[in-house]
Amino acid sequence: MSEQVQTGLIRISDDVVSTIAGLAALETPGVAAMSGGISEGLAKRLSGKNAQRGVSVEVGQLEAAIDLRIIIQYGSKIQDVCRDLQENVRDAVENMTGLRVVEVNVKVEGVAFKEEKEEPDEALRVK
Repeated sequence: MSEQVQTGLIRISDDVVSTIAGLAALETPGVAAMSGGISEGLAKRLSGKNAQRGVSVEVGQLEAAIDLRIIIQYGSKIQDVCRDLQENVRDAVENMTGLRVVEVNVKVEGVAFKEEKEEPDEALRVK
């Protein structure tokens, strides 16, 4: 007979999981930025809550589901970046929280183009 000693309950906030997922997403090559969307921007202003931009999570006692909205860098292979993104986010959340990530859904909402750099002599001109 094994005896289990219960020391208390551990709960991980949705905001914590959202932050971990957002940071892991931004570290993925090919991801230019997270996309906040109009409704999230409005909700952030109304509630004053510091929500993670482009990340929605549902956290249970043992599992988590994650939805990401991203802007991808132009020239990247979207399917490859999204697969890497799903793997990076799943690994980060599972390793840091112990939760089992049941799904990581990715919605690509835009493409970011590299900005052209100014030529050195143009930057020195007085306008």
